[in-house]
Amino acid sequence: MAAAPASTPQRLRRLAVRGVALLVALLLAVALGFTIYAVGALPALQPWHTELLRSEFKATQHADLDFAGYQALEERLFAELREKTEGWARGGLGSECPVVTDAQAPVSECAAQAEESFLHSRFNQAGWLHRLVGGAPFNRSFRLTQAQPVAQALLVHGLTDSPYSMHAMARALHAQGVDVTVLRLPGHGTLPSMMSTMSARDWTAAVRLAARDVAARALGGQPFIVGGYSSGGTLVLQYTLDALQDEQLRRPDRVLLVSPAIELTRVAALAEVIDIFAVVPLPVLDKVRWQAIAPEFDPYKFNSFPVNASRQINRATRQLQRSLQEAQRAGRLAQLPPVVSWQSVVDSTVGSTGLVDQVYARLQGPQHRLVMFDLNRLPELGGVARPAARALIERIATRPRAYTFDVVSNGDERLPRIAVRRMAPDGRSELLPTALDWPPALVSLGHVALPFPADDPVYGFQRGSGRDGIPSIGSWLLRGENGAITISLGSLTRLRSNPFWPLIAEDAAALVAQDVAAKRR
Repeated sequence: MAAAPASTPQRLRRLAVRGVALLVALLLAVALGFTIYAVGALPALQPWHTELLRSEFKATQHADLDFAGYQALEERLFAELREKTEGWARGGLGSECPVVTDAQAPVSECAAQAEESFLHSRFNQAGWLHRLVGGAPFNRSFRLTQAQPVAQALLVHGLTDSPYSMHAMARALHAQGVDVTVLRLPGHGTLPSMMSTMSARDWTAAVRLAARDVAARALGGQPFIVGGYSSGGTLVLQYTLDALQDEQLRRPDRVLLVSPAIELTRVAALAEVIDIFAVVPLPVLDKVRWQAIAPEFDPYKFNSFPVNASRQINRATRQLQRSLQEAQRAGRLAQLPPVVSWQSVVDSTVGSTGLVDQVYARLQGPQHRLVMFDLNRLPELGGVARPAARALIERIATRPRAYTFDVVSNGDERLPRIAVRRMAPDGRSELLPTALDWPPALVSLGHVALPFPADDPVYGFQRGSGRDGIPSIGSWLLRGENGAITISLGSLTRLRSNPFWPLIAEDAAALVAQDVAAKRR
């Protein structure tokens, strides 16, 4: 007797089960492929990839801290870091190397590489990197104060870097009479390994803790300004949206964003699964937790990158997108304080379209302003410049919009001199001249360049940038064969500072003056 045909609900259930099984199989295949890559292709882990510090801020453990308590915890954290690095300096390296039992045997190649990695790293307190940055004091939270401040500002750095990325902005605001607090986010400034355990929840809790302290210092109706770079921009914009519906959070009077992380590629979602085989307790699989393992020659930014860092920023940006959608539906975006952003049209880290389409497309009013740094439009560079980068600016400029749009570009495409074209929502346009030129052979700015002046002692590209006779990292332009130096030659070509930084500094100063005057009226 023939079996009765399956009903439509049964067929749908079977299709659903098969679809889920296929998806699980696909994800496992991706995770397995990444595991094979990580184990076979990534360099050996060093102690700063595997050893953890105990005194880092955790939202679940330190919810009752104020900012003074946060800094006290941070002091203990950096004391632990000093203890670790001093131990490595005494020879406590090579924990991942095979054990050599013969006392007469030469040092293994693995151990020699570990020692070399340490000598030229940010962790060697007797090394040249520490001399370049004077001991790297801006890896931790800091505050610039005034005797009689006119405003209070909270600034937040980006993923894998440190408060130093907000140092120039902090100085620009401080020069206008502002008390500036720059927060170190949990997981940053110490060891790359600490990024493997940090969470977006810890970042959010730390930002709220610092914002509560900074807002309380804004006496007599002083403006309260928040600003962020990269993922710091994600966090301060999220805080601002949260403050629109939570009366316990002080609303900022202005939001300043530098290369904010708003929208990642869909591939970033794979960070949720690609390190799944790292749970297997085999030392050989420890590298599966890392997307990149690189020499740590940068005193204020980690070069190694764990999978967890991608996972947490992906979660933070997706939460921000949901909050933007919800605030728009509820009509709360009309209450948003003025948002001013500085963005390179070419941004290989977070892209530039997310800021345009996810944030500014929702904002209403000329008080919101997007400043975009164009490609160098000199004719001799036209053959190598990507048309898609120019297309974004043309799309924004030619379509209706409710915000002010500034384009920093060649005033005359035949000349290197820069001008700012300001386009109001009502169609009015003005060209603001500057005294700045494109440096020779510079094609564009980029994500990591925007917050640093061209003569920055650490990242400046101008000849002579540096400290104590040591050239800045941003001024290195070395040629030769890979393997001749401890880092990849390709890592030195990306621009690390901004020849047009004075435009940002002057803009920020004018915005402070505007906000202070508005509060006094």
